[in-house]
Amino acid sequence: MLGIAAAVLFFIAFLINAADIATNDVFSSVNVMLLGLICLALHVAGIGAGRPARRR
Repeated sequence: MLGIAAAVLFFIAFLINAADIATNDVFSSVNVMLLGLICLALHVAGIGAGRPARRR
């Protein structure tokens, strides 16, 4: 789930950057990209996988 959120955030950051949309400092393309990287790092770490791993 966090991987999908990261992809959406990267796409939004791309649109802000490509369309040269003037936003405030909070929603700049770099900040949105960093939020995407955080989501991607959490996804790779296994947090937010949606189901627990089966252990034996």
